[in-house]
Amino acid sequence: MEGVIAVTGHSEGLNGFPQECKQTEDLTNGHSKCTTILNGLTPGNGIKENGNPYLKTVQISALKQNGLLQSLAAGGNQTKTEEVSSEVERAQEEWDALESIQPVLAEDLTPSPLISFNEALQHFQTTDLGDLLKNIQPTIRRTGFAAITHFLFGPPRLHKDLVEERDLVFAIAQCSLDNGQSVHMRVLQTIYRKLTCTRADCPRYGPHWENVGFQGSDPATDLRGTGFLGLMHTLYIVMDPEILPLARDIYKLSQHPVQNFPFSVMSINMTRIALHALREEVLSKECNRRQQVVAVLNDFYVATFLHLYQLWKSQQKTISDSGHVLKEVELLAKKNPKQILKRLEGYLKERRAGTGHRTSPDMLSHSNPSPGDSGSRAGSQGGEEGKEIKFTGVCELPPEMEGEARLI
Repeated sequence: MEGVIAVTGHSEGLNGFPQECKQTEDLTNGHSKCTTILNGLTPGNGIKENGNPYLKTVQISALKQNGLLQSLAAGGNQTKTEEVSSEVERAQEEWDALESIQPVLAEDLTPSPLISFNEALQHFQTTDLGDLLKNIQPTIRRTGFAAITHFLFGPPRLHKDLVEERDLVFAIAQCSLDNGQSVHMRVLQTIYRKLTCTRADCPRYGPHWENVGFQGSDPATDLRGTGFLGLMHTLYIVMDPEILPLARDIYKLSQHPVQNFPFSVMSINMTRIALHALREEVLSKECNRRQQVVAVLNDFYVATFLHLYQLWKSQQKTISDSGHVLKEVELLAKKNPKQILKRLEGYLKERRAGTGHRTSPDMLSHSNPSPGDSGSRAGSQGGEEGKEIKFTGVCELPPEMEGEARLI
């Protein structure tokens, strides 16, 4: 009896592709032959038998119909059964989803939202700062004749209803930068992005912070003496739309090839001067008049920075002059805070009138010659006065040295 019996077996081929082997046996002569079929294709139709398979270009939909993608998703080592396991179904769904995924570039990632000064201030107003308030020193401790003289001839005391706001300022100055606080990180990112005009966030650590005037890879190391208030003031100057042009003018000068200086460190020095003025009560009269502390302190900080900017630019100051300049700015600001604040008011009025761009940067030096300029220039010719001063940090001065400005 003649007949052909077909036996079909499944085995794993090269590269994990399932391989069918159809064996036909001729019963009359006892001979048999085996034909290898890969996914329905016989050798010679685009597939070699020498172990180096190659396929013709096929659409993804066609590969799905042939079961190739299902085999890949299943790992290529499972026997095809009538009931597909849940694991294979899940792999198939993941594969289908891959077809719609688009690559996302790092610069396209959503940056953190910018934060305003008022939002950051509200964060501290609603945060328990009890432990920090225990360590503040809002006024100078005076005894003996100094206390009597200050009481009789010194500035007026701050109104009682403003004491809480003043204490909040000094508590913020005691607060350190916290990586776990989203508000702290947003303040840091806002300062960087507003100064550099970039859209994306930058890494928390890295040499890029030196581009905005910090001294190393971690801005927190420059906040000694002013704490988070140093960042709050920088945030104020870059987020107030009326003052932002001044901030960018100062930042541009800080990048000058000859007159350059570390912008953020200089800003922190302005905060230090403002803190000392508040502690020495030279701002109490203005605070009482306006019934505000934070707003007065902000304006005094900006006015002091403006004074330094005009002085630095008009008199061609360099980093080696920084010690003299800071001392001079602090002495004038404390001696006549009203004059400093009026100068800022006049500057902003000119800006609003559209004539700010014609304001000469040496306006200050012509109207108020620097009393210590000739001395500082003469002293810079030799000795220790002529040595370059390197910014390596800002430290809180002890109460008995409040009148001095120095970089440590």
